[in-house]
Order: sequence, then structure tokens, then C-alpha cells
Amino acid sequence: MYQRFERFVDPMPEQEPQQPPQGLLAFCRHYTKGFEVALIGMSLLTALTAILEVSLFGFMGQLVDWLVARSPETLLEQEGLKLIGIGALLVIGMPLLVWLHALVVHQTLLGNYPMSIRWFAHRYLLKQSVSFYQNDFAGRIATKVMQTSLAIRESVMKLLDVMMYVLVYFTTMIVMMAAADIRMIIPMLIWLACYVGLQLYFIPKLKKVSTEQADARSTMTGRIVDSYTNINTVKLFAHTQQEASYAKESMEGFLDTVYRQMRLATGINVGVQTINYLLTFTIAALSIYLWKDDAISIGAIALSISLVLRLNGMAQWIMWEISSLFENIGTVADGMATLSQPTDIQDKADAKPLLVNQGKIDFSHVSFHYDQDQLGVINQLQLAIAAGEKVGLVGRSGAGKSTLVNLLLRFHDIEKGQICIDNQDISQVTQDSLRSQIGMVTQDTSLLHRSIRENILYGNPQASEEELIQATQKAQAHEFIQTLNDNHGNHGYDAQVGERGVKLSGGQRQRIAIARVLLKDAPILVLDEATSALDSEVEAAIQESLYELMEGKTVIAIAHRLSTIAAMDRLIVLDKGRIVEQGKHEELINGNGIYAQLWAHQTGGFLGT
Repeated sequence: MYQRFERFVDPMPEQEPQQPPQGLLAFCRHYTKGFEVALIGMSLLTALTAILEVSLFGFMGQLVDWLVARSPETLLEQEGLKLIGIGALLVIGMPLLVWLHALVVHQTLLGNYPMSIRWFAHRYLLKQSVSFYQNDFAGRIATKVMQTSLAIRESVMKLLDVMMYVLVYFTTMIVMMAAADIRMIIPMLIWLACYVGLQLYFIPKLKKVSTEQADARSTMTGRIVDSYTNINTVKLFAHTQQEASYAKESMEGFLDTVYRQMRLATGINVGVQTINYLLTFTIAALSIYLWKDDAISIGAIALSISLVLRLNGMAQWIMWEISSLFENIGTVADGMATLSQPTDIQDKADAKPLLVNQGKIDFSHVSFHYDQDQLGVINQLQLAIAAGEKVGLVGRSGAGKSTLVNLLLRFHDIEKGQICIDNQDISQVTQDSLRSQIGMVTQDTSLLHRSIRENILYGNPQASEEELIQATQKAQAHEFIQTLNDNHGNHGYDAQVGERGVKLSGGQRQRIAIARVLLKDAPILVLDEATSALDSEVEAAIQESLYELMEGKTVIAIAHRLSTIAAMDRLIVLDKGRIVEQGKHEELINGNGIYAQLWAHQTGGFLGT
């Protein structure tokens, strides 16, 4: 039975995530798709429960009247069937109703609903551009996903469950008290007006401070995670106290929102309690007055006072539920600003997979810059790279070398011009197919916090164990991998590398990255300072593997150490986003230009020097 309700909805369907809408209601509705039946069922069960609970108070009033009007001998004879019916409702009906409601809420909704939101939000965020993640804390973004998923669940379920219960309960209560005497509902309506007034005054203020609090919480978490992620840098510069102060500033900002929230909570709590006590006094006094005039029975008095006392307790609960509702709405509104951002880099509706038969690359009049107010990083660049050609990119820092590679990978969309691979415009093909045809080894190698095996197989998840080991041997990584172990007792290829690969040295991470690209075996290869983290001995050892890796591929290599790319087929010298020199190593040396100046400051050799 439990599993049937747990599987009533699929929390992780395969359908592609779409950009969530900006409006609060539409945003919540977007993430509620697939859960409508369960939510409506929950609301109907809640409404039925509320009606039956109030009806039980009505029965209590009737019971008082029966006890006054009937004798012990005639009570069961005259009212026996009603008593049996009420007993069956209490002993069988209500427990079954509560059980069914609990199954829908606990088994179907509480776990599956937020998980579905996380599933869609995470997959949508994975499509965001690199710049999206560069502009925010990773911890902050993750916090938004987790907070917002729970906040949407609480907001929607409170509106449909708690508010439905309150509305039906209060309406049924008014009807039953009016049936006793219409004058009994006057204090109730006055109380309701005061209660709504208090909510209208305090709730908008609570919503505003809750939105600020959600943002402050995300900032606080982001700063703390940032310190942990860069703990080596913190230790290296002995800035433990500075990081504590950095976190303290965000904690104080968060605590300020908590204090303001609690002041409002105290105000609304005292206000609601005051009108509750006034209502209890008024109903009791009015009941006695009407009883003296013989307008209502003792049972009606018992019913009215019981309902008011019940309402007194419920009012506190309702108040906190409404406060919590708007706190969650504030969290949703805050998360919406992050989760609803449109993706900067999108596949065209008719985008097709990239087919690479040769590996020819053409940059045609390409222009791009990061900041609209700055001069271009790439200006009217014209570059043709033949299939199988090995090209080295050279230039001072900021010349545009890495930007050129990022544009080829379509981490950014160009402003003007066209980039083609085998005469296919990369803006017209799918991003995944584009990047699957390009292997890249970067200077700052970042590994996933998973096992060595999983990190290397990232290059080709379908590779066999034999192919895996062959790739690591070529990258001169197999021997050191066999010596690795972690705190969980895993060894060798099963050892965990730690977040971003922190448990490995720079050279070890680089060799694993090279093994990963060897396994990928893409027709286009990009080397961005690929051997910068290797010592001379290891660099020499994998020189042959790099030659083998480049064999038959179109290669773009970036290196500040010019000796590592001197033997390339052609060297391209960039300056301020333009090609200022190109040719072979000897030609550029004899040209006495930028390349010759850079070469004059360096020594060493690699890749055929």
C-alpha cells in the first residue's frame, strides 16, 4: 500500500526541463505539473475531515441536550442508532479518513514533490552558460535549489491543505452556531474582521523580511562554502581570521533579518491572543444572556463555547501557518530570481548534431567582448585551420587566446561573424554534439569528487576496463593510481579524489585529465597549458603520449612556455584580439616581432624542439 502511493507520481520524469516563468503563481504552477491529482485529492480529504470534525462538536451539543431531556432508560431506546452511527464514525470512519489523507501527504507528496522540483531545476541549471556560474557562488546556487524546492512544496500544500481546512472548518462552525441562534455569529464575524486585519497588517511585513532573509541565508551559505572550497588558499595566506570576519558579516546580516522577523512574530502573537480571549469572553457572556431568555439550549451553549475554545487554539496554529506560508512565498520569490533566469546559450529549435569527418575549423570575421563598455577581446578575427593541422596560439596575457577557445566550445556566443567546423556553423548544431567532438586539457584541471575510475571514464563512459588502463598507462598515470587510497577503504581506481581533486598533486590531476581526453579520442584537440602542472621528468615521459594523442587530430595548443609548441605546424600570434603574426617557429623568430620578443625571454624545449 505504501509503495503504491509512493509510486503514484514519478518524481524524476525524462521530459526536458523548460525555463520556469517569472510570475510567482506561474512559477509554482510550473513545478506542480504531474502532482495536480494528488494535491486535489489531499484538499478534498482535508475538507471532508474539517466538516466531520465540526460535526462532532455538533453531536456533543446534541448529546448534552439528550442527557438533559432523556432518562437513562430512554436514551438508548430513542437515540441508540444515532449513538452507534457516531461511534462508528469515530472508531472506523475518521481513522480511515486520516490514514488515507496521511498516505497522500506523506507517501505521495512530501518526498516526491520537492524531489521533482530539484530534478527539473538541477537539469535546467546544468544548461546554463559558464558565465552564469562565474557570477555567483556555487554553494549559493545549490542552496537556492534546495530552499526553493521545499518552499514551493510548503507554499502550495499549505494553501491547498491548511487553508482549505481552515476555510471549511470556519464556515461549518459559523453555520452550526447560526443554527443555534443567529446572534451567536456576530462576535465571530467581529473576531474574524479583527483577525484578518491583523494578518493584513503583519503578513506583508513578514513576507518582505522573509524574502530578505532567504537571500541573506543564501549569501551566508555561499560565503561559508567558498571558504571551505578554497581552504588551501585560506591556509596558505594565513587568512583564517579574515575568512571568519567575512562569514561573520553575512551572519550578522542574516541575524538582522531574524530579529526583525521575530519582532513581527511577537506583535502578531500578542494581537491574536488578545482577540481570542475577548471572543471567548463575549461568546460565554452572550450564551448565558440568551439562555436566560430561553433562546438557546444548554447543548447549544456547550457547542458554542467548545467551538470557540477550539478556535482559540486553532487561531495560533493558523497564524503560524500563514506566517510560514508567506515566509515560504518569500523564499520562492527569492529563488525564482535565480532558477528562472533564461539560458544565455541555447540550441536552436532545429539544431542538428555536429558531424566531424575532417576537423577543419574556420573563424570568419569573429568579434566578441565580455563587457559592452570595453573594447573587444576578439576583433574581426579571420582564421582558417586545416583538417589535421597543429596550431599553436601565442600572445601576452589578455591577448584573447583562451577566449578564442571558449568561443570554439561555444561557452559564449559571438557577436559578429561565424565559426564553422567542417563547414557547419557551430551556432546551428547542438552544444552537446559540439563539445563531444572536442577534447580539451586545461591548466587548472578540476576533477569531480568521485572515484579515479569515474573521472577518467567521464571521457568515454562506455569504455572497457582494458581501454581505461591503456589510456592511463599512456598518460603515465597507471602506476601512481595503484598506490592511492581514501578514508573509506577504497584503493586504486576506486579511490575518491576529493572535491575538485584536492587529494592529488597538480601533476597527478593533469595526468588523469590527459588520460580522460585520451579515452574521449575526439577529432579536435585543445591543449590549454596542458603540461604546465607537470615537472620536467613527467613532462618528458608523456611527450610521446601527447604526440600519439595529437596524431590525426586538428590541434589548437595554448602555451606561455613557447618551447612546448615551437614544433607546431603553424603558430598564431594574437594581440588585443587580432592576429598580428603567423607562421612557423623559425619564420617568426626571424621576423623580430612579438613572438621573437617572447622567445628571447624563454628557454627549454618540448614537442620536437
